[in-house]
Parts: sequence; structure tokens; C-alpha cells
Amino acid sequence: MPSQFRGVVLGIDPSLRGSGFAVIDYRSSSDVRILETVTLKLKPALSQIECLGAIGHQVEDFIDQHKIDHVAIEETIYVQNFQTAQILGAARGAAIGVAAMRGLPVFEYAPLRIKQAVVGAGRASKEQVARTVHSLTGFDFGKRLDESDAAAVALCHAFTWREVH
Repeated sequence: MPSQFRGVVLGIDPSLRGSGFAVIDYRSSSDVRILETVTLKLKPALSQIECLGAIGHQVEDFIDQHKIDHVAIEETIYVQNFQTAQILGAARGAAIGVAAMRGLPVFEYAPLRIKQAVVGAGRASKEQVARTVHSLTGFDFGKRLDESDAAAVALCHAFTWREVH
């Protein structure tokens, strides 16, 4: 019989210059704590390569500071601009690569699935996501929507992942 997830998840909302990160400790739907959140804001003066390095270092820092069990990351949304898709893919790759090198399992979730799992509506706004994550965790994100999105990614994983024995 499948067992529900219990453990520490690093949730990532990837972007080249404004990635959101959240570490949650999930025991049950009524026992979830936000351990740490960060928005990695990178200046336009930094090259793309420097930004990717900073994303990788941020993931390393979280892995070093917390006993991460799983990493959950938002999939790239459909974008019409090819260059934007490449940049988002590179940002995701920087984060996924570090987690993979550390031997951590990485799970990818579509934005609609995340919103459906956390809010109950696949077309929820960023503000609705933040309010719902706040009500579930008691953590006040203020206007740091990239961090609440990252927490939603982690919560989606915790709510939906099942281990088959």
C-alpha cells in the first residue's frame, strides 16, 4: 500500500534573476513547517553564467544546511519566446544538476498541477497561492511571491507523492 510523504522538501520556483526557494518539513497536512525561504535576486549586470552559478550555489547551501529528502521544482511553462524558454531551462538545469550530483531525487510539477494540489484551482493567482500557503503553514510571505510559489511547489510534492512498498 502506498505511504504518504513525510520529510523535508526543497521547493524551487526557477528564474534566471529571481528564483524562489523554500524548505518545508512535512509530517502531515496539519503538521507542516516552513524552515527557510529565499528569493535569489540577481542584478542585471551579472552574466547568465554567473546567475546560473549563483542558483547552483543556493541549492548547495540549502542541501548543506538542511537534511533535504526530496527536491521539487516547477516545470517550465509554455512561453512563445524561444530565448526565454532556453533561459528558464538553464535556470532549472542549474538547480537540478546540483541536486542530482548530491544524489537527491528531483520531482517536477506543472504550474497547473501545483495550484490544483495546493489551492484547489489550477488557474489561481500568485496572491491566492500565497494566501493558501500562509493558511496551511502560518508563514507570512508578505510580497515575496517567488518564495510562496516555491513553498507551493514543495507542498504539492508533499501532498501528492506516494511511496509504493
